[in-house]
Amino acid sequence: MDYKFQVNLGGIIDLLSNHIYSSPQVFVRELLQNAVDAITARNLAEPSHRGEIGIRLPAPPGAQPRLLFTDNGTGLTEDEIHQFLATIGQTSKRDAETGAGRRDFIGQFGIGLLSCFVVSEEISVLTRSTKPGSRAVEWRGRADGTYTVRVTDHEMEPGTAVRLLCKEGSEQYFDAEEVRRLAHHYGSLLPYPVRLAAGGDVPVLVNDEEPPWQQTFTDSRLERESYLEYGRNLFGTDFLDTVPLRSSIGDVRGAAFVLPHPMSLSARKTHRVYLKNMLLSEDAEGLLPDWAFFVKCVVNANDLRPTASRESFYEDESLSSTRDALGRTLRNYLVELAEEDPRRLKQIIELHYLSIKALAAEDDDFFRLFVNWLPFETNMGTKTLTEYRRDTDTVMFAPGRDQFRQIARVAASQGLCVINAAYTYDADLIFKLREVFPNVRLELVDGKTLSYSFERLTADEEEEVGGFVRFAERVLAEFNCAVEVRKFTPGDLPALYTSSEEADFRRSIETTKEVTDSFWSSLLDRLGESADGDSEGRLCFNYRNPLVHKVARVGDDTLQRLAVQVLYVQALMLGHRPLSAKEMRLLNEGLSGLLEWGADIVIGGVM
Repeated sequence: MDYKFQVNLGGIIDLLSNHIYSSPQVFVRELLQNAVDAITARNLAEPSHRGEIGIRLPAPPGAQPRLLFTDNGTGLTEDEIHQFLATIGQTSKRDAETGAGRRDFIGQFGIGLLSCFVVSEEISVLTRSTKPGSRAVEWRGRADGTYTVRVTDHEMEPGTAVRLLCKEGSEQYFDAEEVRRLAHHYGSLLPYPVRLAAGGDVPVLVNDEEPPWQQTFTDSRLERESYLEYGRNLFGTDFLDTVPLRSSIGDVRGAAFVLPHPMSLSARKTHRVYLKNMLLSEDAEGLLPDWAFFVKCVVNANDLRPTASRESFYEDESLSSTRDALGRTLRNYLVELAEEDPRRLKQIIELHYLSIKALAAEDDDFFRLFVNWLPFETNMGTKTLTEYRRDTDTVMFAPGRDQFRQIARVAASQGLCVINAAYTYDADLIFKLREVFPNVRLELVDGKTLSYSFERLTADEEEEVGGFVRFAERVLAEFNCAVEVRKFTPGDLPALYTSSEEADFRRSIETTKEVTDSFWSSLLDRLGESADGDSEGRLCFNYRNPLVHKVARVGDDTLQRLAVQVLYVQALMLGHRPLSAKEMRLLNEGLSGLLEWGADIVIGGVM
């Protein structure tokens, strides 16, 4: 035997108010939406019909606050009331008689009227259909899931009037100024006049805005100023520039505004979007490609699908195609700026270079146009690739932040300009240089590769420091560190520590073992055993440094050992490498030993 599902209306109302809709105030949007759809349906049959929406807040002394929404749309018959108002999930927005379909209407889910139960215990609907011979019908729905329907002799023009009685605790939503604000907030762009009357006041028009994309301009300068003024009034921001947006996919019109401040990659990318001129959301995501975080948009879409809450768009092929189309518009805007207004483009790049880099990383044509404009951090200051490649076609770069910090000063002293490729997109763009410009040579630089260019000692100099090198290797043997002596600049740098990725990996394992228990330490040991390649660090002493000269020639083994320990730890710290507990002890022992040695010399000299 088959059974029908039972619906708990109280549970549905709780679902709407606490889970689907973001706030009780959306009932104003839902009532506006129903009114607009009713007028749209009537206009399909009567193209000359002039639709109107009215909002009244009668205020009898001492009476329960109430709210009345009226429209002169198509209205409903008694049968349609049973079919649509009393059936959850059933919508009248697929009327075969009018030839209408989903895309003609805002509402599509048959749950909009239920949002009114969030602020009212009872909904009263008085309606008369435009169909010949129709009479006025009253429907009363209650939050307990019951309703009544009766045909009345009430004289009224075709249309619908919805009356709400304030539920306790919802008084703020029946305040005249709050209702006016919400009606303007959601319906400022609606094509039909919305008038509000409080008490006995004269009705006031609440949607008198006309966005710039609905206007005609004969002068491009006036058009730009109009868009910028609209963005300033809407978002309270003086934007750098504006880009009119239009896409036949999704039937989208609107504007993108270039932000006057840089945006973080992690910041939410939200926009103000309308669906058929009804506000959908002020925080909609997914409308633009991820790289377009340098703009904030306001758009109206006529042919995208909303979610059930009507607070965002449904992620489908249509939205994806719309996103691509709007992305192409922004891309073309930047290309045109490069040709027509390079000064403004430079200003935008200085603020939003991350966004430009993101697009260049995925678009070869865009990359060719813009890569030479993009800024990169180097050890000689920030440079564009145009400035960098002015004297060379070899692009030198350090792949990580630590590697860059380790070699920046040494490379600069040798006249080598090295790019810090650790930032987002920079490594991708550098590797892409070779793909797009075959004549460009790339050279990866880290401490190890840089040390290959250091000047070797003469045979006499090698013999002179040979004993010191062997002594230093014995001191640092427990740290898996080889020792060599070379000549390099700057001369005031006594030593440079270099290592391979495998050596850095092993160091990180050893450091982690110091703060874990025996179980994890054994696992880390096995992980370290699996590391292949050169796992040895290398300390390169600078023969041109006066201190190294003295340490290499000192005849006191104790002093020489202390000096080697301190110089080793100093090189690690200059390379921004975290010290292990064992290396911290080495530093403390070295400094304490040197202080004691110095104190002994002074005291012995005094005595």
